Amino acid sequence: MDKFWNFIKNEETEETELYFEGPISTESWLGDEITPALFRDELAKVSGDLTVWINSPGGDCISASQIYTMLKNHKSKVTVKIDGIAASAASVVAMAGDETWISPTGYLMIHNPMTCAAGNKADMEKAIALLDEIKEGIINAYEEKTHLSRSKIAKMMDEETWINAKKAKQLGFVDGILFSKKETEEKEPDKDEPEEEPDEKQKPKKAPESMLYSTSATNASLMQKISASTPTGVPINQLEKRLALLKY
Repeated sequence: MDKFWNFIKNEETEETELYFEGPISTESWLGDEITPALFRDELAKVSGDLTVWINSPGGDCISASQIYTMLKNHKSKVTVKIDGIAASAASVVAMAGDETWISPTGYLMIHNPMTCAAGNKADMEKAIALLDEIKEGIINAYEEKTHLSRSKIAKMMDEETWINAKKAKQLGFVDGILFSKKETEEKEPDKDEPEEEPDEKQKPKKAPESMLYSTSATNASLMQKISASTPTGVPINQLEKRLALLKY
């Protein structure tokens, strides 16, 4: 069992806090009935409001989906606070808050799903179709929170977008910035207005495609931005685990 969460009772506020620090499950919940049941049972014991702290590079999409749904279904108020990063799968979990807040030094990162597949042409087509459906499901969560157009969200995922606190507030991914005495962020432009395309010289370099909900790929992407000489790739043991998912 891969327990990657921690429920703690805050002695000062007497409220329960849930901490996600590190990967959102290093093993997929696909086919795992024990771990989701344990999380559900612990969440059910929370009778009042819940504060969820997130500092995670991401993880497994199935785990993130189930956690998102369980938090949305919680009977009391859920407040999400991003104190570090909410990247990849963790960004989906962050969308579950009735209110979502971010540290002024915090970040979100959203990008396209990716997997590793082996087989013939039909197998490859099935894998592509699966990724398309996973992306649409992820967009559902972002759209519900931000009310941005699906096309804009899809483009941001295509470009692997890193979002700082102020931009996250402007775009609607969060409701506020922690420790701010007043909100001075500009409003997001009207969704119906066409977006101006930057000049070719001003366009940011497109980030390499990486694996949504893959801890290794998220970390590799982050390190690539820090050092251009850092090698990229997914370890073979990670590939073997994800190849097994295509059997279901």
